[in-house]
Amino acid sequence: MLIREFRLPDLKRVLEIEKMSFDDPYPPHILKDIYNLGAGFLVAQQNNIILGYIIFWIRFEDEGHIISLAVDKKYRRSQVGSELVDMAMDIFRKYGLKVIKLEVRAENKVARKFYKNKGFKEEKLISAYYEDAADAIIMSKILNNASFSYNTK
Repeated sequence: MLIREFRLPDLKRVLEIEKMSFDDPYPPHILKDIYNLGAGFLVAQQNNIILGYIIFWIRFEDEGHIISLAVDKKYRRSQVGSELVDMAMDIFRKYGLKVIKLEVRAENKVARKFYKNKGFKEEKLISAYYEDAADAIIMSKILNNASFSYNTK
């Protein structure tokens, strides 16, 4: 598996994964705007097929923020999401960031468990965070200086 930077020709496939993963997916113009604003935007690819993606940015001087993570349903539970998060954490470390934060739907127990397994802790509940009034849980992880090694074959 290769993890690389997103390119605009990847947008169609990223949108397919977005739509299969979220009830309220980002529209194409938002994803383009995020990309054009310089957010970190990585895709996981194997045999020229994009399996998943992660979008992240530096929110404050010492804080990274994961905006979105999604993996094609056929490739879930095959370490794609885990490797994408590890790569983002490594990039955050290179910038000297101390903490990573994200929001996850409170009812999304699979995502919450995934992030807990990656060392994230649940901080607080925010009522009616999403457009459909669903609650979110803020999760965070303190970064250490150790780097990860990646299998990019």
